Amino acid sequence: MRKHWGLSSGPARPFGDRRWLVPFLASLLVTGSLLLAALCGLFSPPYPGGGGGGGDAVLFDLVSLDSWDARSVESGIKTRLLGAEQEDDDDNPDDAAVNSDASDAEPPRIAYLLEGTKGDGLRMRRTLQAIYHPRNQYILHLDLEAPPRERIDLAMYVKGDPMFSQVGNVRVIAKGNLVTYKGPTMVACTLHAVAILLKEGLEWDWFINLSASDYPLMTQDDILHVFSSLPRNLNFVEHFQLSGWKVMQRAKPIVLDPGLYLSKKFDLTMTTERRELPTSFKLFTGSAWIMLTKSFLEYCIWGWDNLPRNLLMYYVNFISSPEGYFQTVICNSEEFRGTAVGHDLHYIAWDYPPKQHPRILSIKDFNKMVKSGAPFARKFPKDDSVLDKIDRELLHRSEGRFTPGAWCDGNSEGGTDPCLSRGEDSVFEPGPGAERLQRPIEEDTFMGLPQRQLFDTFL
Repeated sequence: MRKHWGLSSGPARPFGDRRWLVPFLASLLVTGSLLLAALCGLFSPPYPGGGGGGGDAVLFDLVSLDSWDARSVESGIKTRLLGAEQEDDDDNPDDAAVNSDASDAEPPRIAYLLEGTKGDGLRMRRTLQAIYHPRNQYILHLDLEAPPRERIDLAMYVKGDPMFSQVGNVRVIAKGNLVTYKGPTMVACTLHAVAILLKEGLEWDWFINLSASDYPLMTQDDILHVFSSLPRNLNFVEHFQLSGWKVMQRAKPIVLDPGLYLSKKFDLTMTTERRELPTSFKLFTGSAWIMLTKSFLEYCIWGWDNLPRNLLMYYVNFISSPEGYFQTVICNSEEFRGTAVGHDLHYIAWDYPPKQHPRILSIKDFNKMVKSGAPFARKFPKDDSVLDKIDRELLHRSEGRFTPGAWCDGNSEGGTDPCLSRGEDSVFEPGPGAERLQRPIEEDTFMGLPQRQLFDTFL
């Protein structure tokens, strides 16, 4: 039986009651207001273009790559890195960077990714204060296991700090990603942070990833001073060719990471199938903690010769992807393999025989950490006394304050924080930490023999 809607009389007629017009017109008004606001840019992210200047600090970074003109950006980066129209076709851009006088260049800038999980909000604040410098860029990421309240508290802390608001170089990722160390999600999180830096057009020379359990062993003035005299194309990434038991236990199994499609952490799912080793590239392994150049990470993001993309797909089904992806990309790339320095710039203590995770550091390890010359160390427990000793004796930092440097232009009389006033950020006051870092570089402790020739011009 056919129903004749709107033709019958009486209360059954659905359009006979015109009370629906009021909410309908109201919804039209709200929709029109939202569209007008979007067109006027009221909801556009308030990011400062150059990472400096005034305005509110950038708090939430919801990255969308859809708005990029990928082809034009990729073409520009590739032309710049590969030196498409050089006067001498035989010149290699990497060789040019090595042979240039870095002392005449502008002091470097470092971009930091600081990662944490549930309960790490306060630890991340402390580490951020310890490594902060107005010249650098900082991205904070609390993974999906952290409750929304903790992420909001971290964002409000960044927004409420007058220095972060003034400089605008600290960002908090609003939507946490699920990170499992053994799976590819940690690599994805790192590439996500790099994409944010590139999308915003920020100035930086090196990228460093740290966790909430890491802590610096020297000031940013020490680090920036030493790296001011080094070629800007050096990538500090521990790398060894994959061999022995790691081939059987990491390369041949096929695994699935539930973190890619679930909202809670689970162990990797192992399949019964095994795969053969690849023949088009060699596998390398090393530390998950890296200091990589902007040019190399641009190559990883855009991957114009498909190597980074192919390797990323390969490492999606690889055990401990963070310990192999960047190593394999750089060691199989003709453009960048000569720039790899075999050290992760961390002091890490392992049991013998080594276990899956390193030893927890304590005050007993303090002297060894200092003697290592490494700028960072891990893993530290929460609020341990060794962190207080590092603050007091190495960073000269008081609780709740930034690590002082030449950029701190305030008056320290009467216990006032000198870093409340910002001075010139391109001037550094190196201390004993710079000497500790310089020593292992000169003695080849931080690099293998193939890289020594890269430093002969500078040291």
